[in-house]
Amino acid sequence: MRKEIIYRLGNTYRDDLTVYGYHFGKGEKSACIVGSMRGNEVQQMYVCSQLVKALKTLEEKGAFVSGNEILVIPSVNHFSMNIGKRFWAVDNTDINRMFPGYDQGETTQRIAAGVFDVVQHYSYGIQFTSFYIPGDFIPHVRMMETGFQNPSLANLFGLPYVVIRSPKPVDTTTLNYNWQIWDTSAFSVYTNATDRIDETSARQAVASVLRFLTRMGILRYTSHSGYIATVLREDDLKNVKSDAAGIYRRLAHPGQEVGRGDVLAEVLDPHEGEVVSRILSPAAGIIFFAHAQPLVMEGAIVFKIIKRLHE
Repeated sequence: MRKEIIYRLGNTYRDDLTVYGYHFGKGEKSACIVGSMRGNEVQQMYVCSQLVKALKTLEEKGAFVSGNEILVIPSVNHFSMNIGKRFWAVDNTDINRMFPGYDQGETTQRIAAGVFDVVQHYSYGIQFTSFYIPGDFIPHVRMMETGFQNPSLANLFGLPYVVIRSPKPVDTTTLNYNWQIWDTSAFSVYTNATDRIDETSARQAVASVLRFLTRMGILRYTSHSGYIATVLREDDLKNVKSDAAGIYRRLAHPGQEVGRGDVLAEVLDPHEGEVVSRILSPAAGIIFFAHAQPLVMEGAIVFKIIKRLHE
């Protein structure tokens, strides 16, 4: 293992922002794995730390196929993590909406440019990231539909689902999108949690990456074969919205099968404690995403459901 400073941003009043990368193996730039870019992505940083630990052991055992290099960057935005903010602490901008970056631009543009200059040369790019809506997911692989996406490669992670998303204008500045445009096969991996550590899904995520690297001929590693993934389109998921604001009591969880009309959650009056709304399932299926915050706003998406065929 070789530890390297990927990018350093000087700071007048506190320590410099130093982004570290961990190199394993030697040869062709085969795979790059990036963790937290937002200050609340603790799970994503944790998963990468466990990958660093696992890859270090595998390298010592000679499990790397000759001529391959892997780079792991566990965290990019630990400044914001240190003070409990999701986005860049100074101007509240999102580093993962600044790619490919601009080295003469604003702070987050310069960070993105410095990181992208290193990661764009790899054949495969894997990012552990979080959704714009706070909540819990079924573990899955997500890809942008850029014309360069390859769902068959995403199946090799062995996670239950692969989701294809048609990019909106705001998505064109994400790492995943720009990786693909610059000829890297890019995948975003989602686990059950973001701002807390979920050990079960973290282990599943580590195993999925090692499985993918093995199947791509980069590692020699024996693992469970995983799932035969179901490929979904983001547009096919049924959104369920809250029709009231208040204290949120979730009654259903990701991976749970539900029927049409089942009660998924309740919204309580924050002062009187009475139930003001019951959120019902509009279709039979499997819960893919579930809101996880203690409060909810009216009109917020609180569930995404994989509908059963013909529902």
